[in-house]
Parts: sequence; structure tokens; C-alpha cells
Amino acid sequence: MNEETDNEARGVRSFALWMALASFAITLDQLTKWAIVKWLSLGDEPIEVVRSLFIVRRHNEGAAFSFLANAGGWQRWFFIVLATTVSAYIIYWLWSIRKDANTTLNAGLALVLGGAVGNLVDRIHYGYVVDFIDVYFFRWNYHFPAFNVADSAISVGAALLIIDALFLSGRKSVN
Repeated sequence: MNEETDNEARGVRSFALWMALASFAITLDQLTKWAIVKWLSLGDEPIEVVRSLFIVRRHNEGAAFSFLANAGGWQRWFFIVLATTVSAYIIYWLWSIRKDANTTLNAGLALVLGGAVGNLVDRIHYGYVVDFIDVYFFRWNYHFPAFNVADSAISVGAALLIIDALFLSGRKSVN
């Protein structure tokens, strides 16, 4: 095997690893949402897990923080097209950088991809996204909007992308 073939094989394995991380995020998201839909009805009393952390069942027809939730229905198709386009681009991006050893960037992209596809599946299947993690800070009387595993994956992925952009990518080592 020559060096070019070996590098390509490593790149394909790297791409497969990041796609596996995205698939894990999708699977975990869908399994948790399946359990919520199976065991909780919309409007059921929140279940306290630990202080300030509750399990609820919410339906979000909009985007983050219910943005456009009451827009009349067109937003479902808009978010389906947007999530599909962004997901396809992220897959292309991951494939194009498969030979780069940029763990932070790749992990960030994979998590954003997994979260986007997890919520995309909900939009296609239900017409809304199932949210179930509810955080309420009693001390400050602050109620954070309900979210899900996909939202968490997107948030962690976005944080990794910001860290990569600010501190890692494009930095030349100083000798």
C-alpha cells in the first residue's frame, strides 16, 4: 500500500467515526423522545428529577426558543428544507476534511449534524419537535425553555465550533 492510499483509508475511517458520532446523537435523541411520547401526555405534570430539573412533554412547532411557533404552518416546511440543506452541507464538509486531524472541528460538526437530523426526524414525523428537558431556577425565578437531546448536541457542537474558530483552526505553531 502506498502512502496516498493509506492516507485515503485513514480519511474514510475518520469520516466514518464522525458519522458514527452523529448517528449516536440521532439515536439517543430519538430513543429519549420515543420514551417521552410513550409515557407522558401533553399537559401532564412535570416530573422532578433533581432540584431545578424536570421531565415534561412539550411540542415545539418553531425553532429555538419556539421562534416562529405560531407562524401558521409554513415554518414546518421551511425548517425541514433548512435542516436538510444544512445537514447535507455538513456531511459534505466532513467528507472534504476527512484527512485533517482536527478533532474539535469534526466533533462539533458531527454533533450539530446529529442534532439537526434528530429534530428533522421529528418535524417530518410529527410536524413539531418533542422537547422534554425542563430547567427551572427557583432562586432567580427563571424558567429556561424546554429542550431535548438534539438541542443539547447542537449546543455542544456549536460551542466546539466556536472554540475551534477562536483558538484552534488556522493557528500556526510558533517555533
